[in-house]
Amino acid sequence: VQLVESGGGFVQPGGSIQLACEYSGLTFSPYCMGWIRRPPGKDRETVATVNYEGSPQYSRFAKNRFTISQNKTTNTLYLQIKRLKPEDSGIYYCALNRAMGMSLEAYWAWGYYGRGTQVTVSS
Repeated sequence: VQLVESGGGFVQPGGSIQLACEYSGLTFSPYCMGWIRRPPGKDRETVATVNYEGSPQYSRFAKNRFTISQNKTTNTLYLQIKRLKPEDSGIYYCALNRAMGMSLEAYWAWGYYGRGTQVTVSS
C-alpha cells in the first residue's frame, strides 16, 4: 500500500487549506483511514479518522474546523482545515489500517503511513 500526501504549505492564520492523500496498492478490505499530525517538538496525535463505512470521528481539537472526507472512486482521502491557527502547524500524515475503524488514541497503531506533508501557519 502506498500513501502520498499533498497540499501542505505556508498559510496565514485564519486561512484554509485542503490536504489530499492518494492511496494505491490496496488489495484488502475492510480498511479505514485517518490523518495523524506531529506538531513541532511534540508527539504525534490523531486528527481524524474515517471508518470503512465512511463515518468520521474527530479528536476534540479538530471538531468544528477540520473535515475529513474520502472518495473511494479516486482512492483519495482529504482533510480540510478552516480558520487555521499557528498551533495547527506540523507534519500531517495520512494513515491506513486493515480494520473497520481505529481508535483516536491509537495514532501509533496504523499499518501504513505516508511520508507526510508540512503545514506551516504563520503571519
